[in-house]
Amino acid sequence: MITLHKPLAFFDLETTGVTVGSDRIVEISILKLMPDGSKPVYTRRINPEMPIPMGASKVHGIYDADIANEPNFLALAPEINSFIGNSDLAGYNSNKFDIPMLVDEFLRVDYHFEMKGRRMIDVQNIFHKMEQRTLAAAYKFYCNKTIENAHSAEADIIATYEVFVAQLERYPELNTDIDSLHQFTSMNKNVDLAGRIIFNEKNEEVFNFGKHKGRTVKDIFDKEPSYYDWMLKGDFPAETKQVLTALRLRGLSSK
Repeated sequence: MITLHKPLAFFDLETTGVTVGSDRIVEISILKLMPDGSKPVYTRRINPEMPIPMGASKVHGIYDADIANEPNFLALAPEINSFIGNSDLAGYNSNKFDIPMLVDEFLRVDYHFEMKGRRMIDVQNIFHKMEQRTLAAAYKFYCNKTIENAHSAEADIIATYEVFVAQLERYPELNTDIDSLHQFTSMNKNVDLAGRIIFNEKNEEVFNFGKHKGRTVKDIFDKEPSYYDWMLKGDFPAETKQVLTALRLRGLSSK
């Protein structure tokens, strides 16, 4: 079994949609695996201060009336940050979605959430590299169980934790050191958390989406400077915009 020197926080978000930068969290659940083996759980519903689209509500079962009297993210930011503490982060599709979404919420309310030094383990990436299925299929495949109350944050994250434990038992060739799992579950060398910008084989920052996918950020900023303004005005995560601005300033200072 895995040896921890600091906590590993598995977490799952239910949201108003899947666009980091414009959608909001309506529920968060965190299972914190402690070095002593204990597993405290924190679950809160959050008022997103915007209507929840019916399509999203039909997925996770949370409707506007359910969160009308819940606190907003600004009110809950201190206790969420406190519960996570200095933990490394884990989840299912967390590298692409949950972590960027959580960081964006902290940035939106101007509350500092330290990402430096945290390792990230994406259980979905272990699964996709080994078996290529969904969370429900992963739970059935690894644990021979069916998720009860699927798409509630707590049920999903408990299932994610159990799948992770079963993966470590099933694949003894996996190094259970947190650094190794962090590297194994990283699909790209991301520059920003959402993976809109990644490092290429030459360790250059390149765009990872859209019409300029694969082209270096420096090249695009030199030839099409308006692309920077377009991204700043678009529905991109706040953290992506911060990274983009830093790259632009670096480019300007080198001229």
